[in-house]
Amino acid sequence: MNLVIDDACYAYRTIFGAFGDIKALPGRSINKKSVCDADILIVRSRTKVDKNLLDGSSVKFVGSTVAGLDHIDLEYLEDNKITFFSAQGCNSMAVAEYVISACVNIAYDFNFELKNKTLGIIGVGNVGSKIAKKAKNMGIKTLLNDPPRQEKENLSNYVDLKTALGADIVTFHTPLTMHGKHKTYHLLNENNFSYISNKTILFNAARGGVIDEDAWQKNKTFANVIDCWENEPKINSTLQNNAYWSTPHIAGHSIDAKFMGSYMIYEKLCNFLNKDIEKNIKNLVNKNTVNINHKNLKDILNAIYPFIQDSKAIEDINKFEDYRRNYPERFEWEHFETKLKLP
Repeated sequence: MNLVIDDACYAYRTIFGAFGDIKALPGRSINKKSVCDADILIVRSRTKVDKNLLDGSSVKFVGSTVAGLDHIDLEYLEDNKITFFSAQGCNSMAVAEYVISACVNIAYDFNFELKNKTLGIIGVGNVGSKIAKKAKNMGIKTLLNDPPRQEKENLSNYVDLKTALGADIVTFHTPLTMHGKHKTYHLLNENNFSYISNKTILFNAARGGVIDEDAWQKNKTFANVIDCWENEPKINSTLQNNAYWSTPHIAGHSIDAKFMGSYMIYEKLCNFLNKDIEKNIKNLVNKNTVNINHKNLKDILNAIYPFIQDSKAIEDINKFEDYRRNYPERFEWEHFETKLKLP
């Protein structure tokens, strides 16, 4: 059996080696020629999986080890009876920790109490729900907006988009969808940016394109934290230079998240091929705890991982993709023992 795998997939040889011969390539280099004889294709976000890639190939299973779906033509895969699975939720804790860490840093740097602020969370799925829980633990009032969930679940405590955009801190956690009743492409745009004030702290750690960057760069905010960009890796230099943090789409790049992305696809592939799951695979990430002795939350979180180094790393935007592909090790909060209880 032949497998083509994005070489940024975590521990791909250890996890998928027993299935057959592996051809590992950078995601952007996976093309029609490289997959023509493949049976299995495993990608991250940098490979567009559609007819142009797969037409005429022998691929019968596609796995995506990331949460997003905008690089996958689901209709084509379904029409051609190609089995597909994605690692939905694999990086949700990493992104939630990124957002909370940024909020804590901003609060310390500008000397205000987060518990006196409101947090508008737009998209309350895997990531947004975790942020909401952490915010509640910190005493922050949340304004939750998620029309698809509200319609399905009749959630009375959710608010409309205008209300959520009026929060002190606004963070987006929707998928990127181009069509339909609840499309999210340019969800925040020149027509509704007026609900964002010059005192708003604004995040995009969802998908590039959820916020209209042309409108964003024309409107002053209190602070911007940007991890997801339109036209990556050719990012908006105006927004980058004016951001509090500007990072290269790495909010979800913890070791835990990368492993879970690979492991979730491994489980699905075992099921697809009627193979038994090897129990030792699940223990690849070391769960030993590390002690952090700092006394305030900002110093603790920055000792766990100083996100500011990600911002500095791409001051030269030509390093965006290389830094992202060779991202330093970062572990989630569960690996650390701290003097303060983390939210």
